[in-house]
Amino acid sequence: MLNNIAPRLHRFAAARFSPEGEFGLHLTVGVAMLLAAMAVFARLAGAVVAGAPITQLDLEVANWLHAHARQGGLLRDALMLVTHLHSTPGMLALAALTGCWLYRRGHRYWIVALVAAVPGGMLLNVALKHTFERARPHFAEPILTLSTYSFPSGHAMAATCLYGLLACYAARHARGWPGRVLPFLLAAAMIFTVAFSRMYLGAHYLSDVLAAAAEGCGWLAICISAAATFNRRGAARKKRREGAAPPQEI
Repeated sequence: MLNNIAPRLHRFAAARFSPEGEFGLHLTVGVAMLLAAMAVFARLAGAVVAGAPITQLDLEVANWLHAHARQGGLLRDALMLVTHLHSTPGMLALAALTGCWLYRRGHRYWIVALVAAVPGGMLLNVALKHTFERARPHFAEPILTLSTYSFPSGHAMAATCLYGLLACYAARHARGWPGRVLPFLLAAAMIFTVAFSRMYLGAHYLSDVLAAAAEGCGWLAICISAAATFNRRGAARKKRREGAAPPQEI
C-alpha cells in the first residue's frame, strides 16, 4: 500500500508545480500568496483590536505627518490630487479604462479578473470596515473630514488590486527578467504613493494601509488564480474537442 502512495504523492506534487495543466503552478503560487496575505492581515487586525504597540506607533506617525501636512506646499497638493484620483469614482474610471484596453487586446479572462479584483475588492473592503469599525485619525484642524471607518484603507486596497493586476499582466507578457520585475516595482511605487497620501492627509493610520495592502494581495491572488484556472480549463476542453493547441492563457 505504501508503495502505491509514494508515486501518487509524487505525481500530485509534480502536477502542483507544473507550469502546464489546469491546476498547476499558477494555482499553487496563488494559494501560497493568499495564505501569506491572510496571515499578515490577521496579525495586523488582531493587533489593532487588542490595542497592541502598533496602535501607539499609528498615533505617533499620524501626528508627525499631520504636523508637516498642515504647512501645505507642493507635496500636500500633489498628494491631494493622488488621493482624489484614487477615490471610488476615480478607481472605477481607471478600472473601466483598463477593461476597455484589455478588451481591445482580446484578453477576456483578464477582464474577469479585473472586475472581480477592483469593484469586488471595494465591496469586500466596505464589509471589513463595518466589521472592525475603527475610527479615523482625529485632529483639531483636520485636512480631510470623513465619516466612514478607517480599517482597512479602501484607497490602498483598490490601488493594490488595480496596479497589482496590471503588474501581473505586464510580467506575464514580458520577455526576460527585467521586463517581469519592473512592472512590480512600478506597481509597488504607485501603491506606496496612494497609501502615503492617505496617511499624510490624515485619513488613515499606518496599520490601516498595511492591512489594506495585505488584503489587496490576498484578494488579487484569488481573482487572478481563479481566472487563470477557468481559462486553462476552457483551453483544455477546446483542445480535447477540436484536437487543436489551446490558446495562450492569461
